[in-house]
Amino acid sequence: MSKRFLDCYASDFQKLGKRALLDSIAGSEGRVLACETIGVTMPMLGDITNAEFVCAMGADLLLLNLFDVEKPLINGLPTVPTMETITELKRLTGRPVGINLEPVEQDLPSGHSDDTPWALTQGRKATLENAKKACQMGVDLILLTGNPGIGVNNRAIIETLKVYRREIGEQVILAAGKMHASGIISEAGENIITRQDIDEFVAAGADIILLPAPGTVGGITMEYARSLIAHAHSLGALTITAVGTSQEGADTDTIRQIALMCKMAGTDIHHLGDAGYLGMALPENILAYSTAIRGIRHTYHRMAASIAR
Repeated sequence: MSKRFLDCYASDFQKLGKRALLDSIAGSEGRVLACETIGVTMPMLGDITNAEFVCAMGADLLLLNLFDVEKPLINGLPTVPTMETITELKRLTGRPVGINLEPVEQDLPSGHSDDTPWALTQGRKATLENAKKACQMGVDLILLTGNPGIGVNNRAIIETLKVYRREIGEQVILAAGKMHASGIISEAGENIITRQDIDEFVAAGADIILLPAPGTVGGITMEYARSLIAHAHSLGALTITAVGTSQEGADTDTIRQIALMCKMAGTDIHHLGDAGYLGMALPENILAYSTAIRGIRHTYHRMAASIAR
């Protein structure tokens, strides 16, 4: 039995492979907090990465959004060779690191110009080449999902999962799902993810299913999320409930309500997105969410533990 993720130090994470990490998350019984950050924007603290900041506030797991494996950039990170970017971030934070990759079958007009961070670059696409490069860089988890307006649909996710399972399935945790419609109107609201989607994601190789947190997308209630999470668990998959609709920048009372609904729904990993302002969730919301799902003892333990342990 793996040590609970909740209790792991940096040295423990260094020793855990894919299966042990998944077991460690499951053993924490819904008390693992993942925070999404953007490296290409100006860090909230200037010369300290947003990733370091969210870890200081209690994040257990890092998820990098808009991370381009061909041109990796995390502002605030000391200068290191390109292929050592993830390794250096893990050294500084002592946390497992995941990245988002986006499987697209079509390009949708998103209203984003090519010079904005949201415009899809080649290094963010969910190609096998990009996934293999991410593994070489030391990524622990790849999440197949879509940013606003990109046009990621569930069929593209399924087809990509099949390839990833065959080629890199033993090396990295594979997660899949969407936090919002990602520009596909037919996959909005309750149609963002269904029981059938979960069946197909798991059959295609997903270890973790991502779905919107209750209260973040119209139609996603606590009861609906609970039914999807129970179904995913029955298939042997873990789940992430995601706050990806900028409500990571809401007031702390709202964050606590979402946190408790996610806990009641039975999720394994709680996710806070990167849009408090832009680049990470509001720090006070990370603290409030963490305290709501696991109390001050485990929250302060994670915040206080040295990465030298």
